[in-house]
Amino acid sequence: MFKKILGYAGEYRKTTYKAIAAMLVGMVMQVLPFWFIYQIVRPLLLREAVSAEYVIWRVAGIGLSTVLYAVFYIWGLSLSHHAAYNTLKNLRLSLQNKLENLPLGVIQEKGVGSIKKLFIDDIETIELPLAHAIPEGVANITIPVLVFAGLFLTDWRLALLALAALPLGMFAMAVMYQSGVGKMRDYYAASHKMNRTIVEYINGMEVVKVFNRDGESYHRYETDIKSYRDFTLAWYRVCWPWMAIYECLVPCVALFVLPVGAYFVLRGYSTLPDLALALCMSFGIGAPLLRVMSFFPNMARLNFVVSNMEQMMEEAPLKQAEKPFSGKSYGVTFEDVRFAYKEAEVLHGITLEIPEGSLTALVGESGSGKSTLAKLLVHFYDVTGGSVKIGGQDVWDMRLEALNDQISYVAQEQFLFNMNLLENIRLGRPSATDDEVLAAAEKAQCGEFLSRLEKGIYTLAGDGGKQLSGGERQRISLARAILKDAPIVVLDEATAFMDPENEEKMNAAIAEVIRGKTVVVIAHRLHSIVDADQICVLDAGRLADAGTHKELLERCPAYQTLWRAAEGSARWKVSAAKEEETR
Repeated sequence: MFKKILGYAGEYRKTTYKAIAAMLVGMVMQVLPFWFIYQIVRPLLLREAVSAEYVIWRVAGIGLSTVLYAVFYIWGLSLSHHAAYNTLKNLRLSLQNKLENLPLGVIQEKGVGSIKKLFIDDIETIELPLAHAIPEGVANITIPVLVFAGLFLTDWRLALLALAALPLGMFAMAVMYQSGVGKMRDYYAASHKMNRTIVEYINGMEVVKVFNRDGESYHRYETDIKSYRDFTLAWYRVCWPWMAIYECLVPCVALFVLPVGAYFVLRGYSTLPDLALALCMSFGIGAPLLRVMSFFPNMARLNFVVSNMEQMMEEAPLKQAEKPFSGKSYGVTFEDVRFAYKEAEVLHGITLEIPEGSLTALVGESGSGKSTLAKLLVHFYDVTGGSVKIGGQDVWDMRLEALNDQISYVAQEQFLFNMNLLENIRLGRPSATDDEVLAAAEKAQCGEFLSRLEKGIYTLAGDGGKQLSGGERQRISLARAILKDAPIVVLDEATAFMDPENEEKMNAAIAEVIRGKTVVVIAHRLHSIVDADQICVLDAGRLADAGTHKELLERCPAYQTLWRAAEGSARWKVSAAKEEETR
């Protein structure tokens, strides 16, 4: 377990070893005063005359040892924490890299709360063993072992008495550990559930208020928090009594040495100086032993955290090769594509050709597989059957970075980071100059709303872009796509937030994005794609038909149904608008 964690230490593993060495010296300094005390007491017990200088030097040794203990132990802790937090950094970076290569579905399945807990809370629990349990544990166990070895060489009977309390403490520790492990899974399950509920409750606050679901939502929120509390307290209730037992017994190394040792001296089995030595050294190693034992309760938790991390690490990453893009064109081909969420297949053998420079629209009822098909093109998931190719090259037969360079993906909901809008747009091409970013914003029709903002394009987007309306966020995302200037553009419900006032501006922005590109559009508004080179109708995960608007109206029942619905919706809007005008 520790070996796996230290594997992430990299160059800082040597720092951990230095910390162990420093703490070993510090522990020697902690025990040394008891040796000096014994040297002062021994002549008194043997009625030997000693000089004042003899006592002064040993008192000075006690003082110097105490100072050196503080110096070396603090130095060791400083080194161990430096190594520990750099190891946590490496671990988080490694997890981030793994997360970026996971299929999007796996990430969404885990949920924001669980991933947040793993990256922040769970990994933070590893700090204790890295900064304390490993360096301090090694030092705190090594010195007592050496002391006990010395006691055995001096008087094996007194050494056994000094050890007698240890097995009792170890037994209490073992019972506590075993009892705690049994409740560990329930505790972590309750913790993950509480995290997910808190995130959902906060994110859904607007919906909760609008639909007056405060009571129901709060009830679930309260239930999950109480559940976590109950599991935690139940876990502690099992552990606390045994914890109290071992914390009482382990430091009392002299528990049997003093009464039984005194009897041995009276009977002549041991000498008084040896008993004094055993007592002094027993007092010296009690605290280190208790310190070692205090790390054991965290071992079960650590083991569970490491197992969770390994489980995430073992998730199959997206297939990719270390190759650049080498396609012969920017045409897209779906060949007998199948895809399943877990066990349920949602795309059933779709074959589709999208010529370079064409505009292809994917239409169909909700749940027909339009967005899933588009996400397979941008390689958010691996297909479970068939292939997706660009210019004849499979999307998994290249680096993800190489694929991303070829595609601009504009989704219905675009996330904006809480930095200024200029930098949000620059994400499309980080090397772009300010002038290039401003030009992209202008082409995306952002000028109108940017002029209303006090700081213009330097305005902060807010948490998740909440300073802007949905349509404004959409135009910022279109500006990103214009700036990126990729040869393939995927618009997944990109006009979802279009309103009559902004329709012309949005269409102008989209026209800038798709000019001269291979374009895949997913839209519910059929009137916006009637001029598409190709319209593909998806029905329950299958390709029902493909052709122009005119061709599909003549021969495709599924498209005819969609068109009738679109016409009915358009008539309803016109009627509603006329009624509004007459009022």
